[in-house]
Amino acid sequence: MKSVQVRIEGRVQGVWYRGWTVQQASRRGLNGWVRNRRDGSVEAVFSGPPDQVEDMLRACQDGPPAARVTRIDATPCPPPDEVGFHQLGTM
Repeated sequence: MKSVQVRIEGRVQGVWYRGWTVQQASRRGLNGWVRNRRDGSVEAVFSGPPDQVEDMLRACQDGPPAARVTRIDATPCPPPDEVGFHQLGTM
């Protein structure tokens, strides 16, 4: 299993990025969460089989059609406590 915490920057708020992320991560069977940050970025934790986590990171480079991703930073992290993929409130 692989777990990463991800920070996604660019035009990623107000473009359905979080909802898209929940759909994409759930399709890949990943655990974790996604939320907006007050600085305009999106933060997420993806946890699951390494190939599915890597596939999700590649998908995040594009995001939903209206998004314009300029930067993604991913760092290893502990796996989330909850099973499934969830949208959290803004931090």
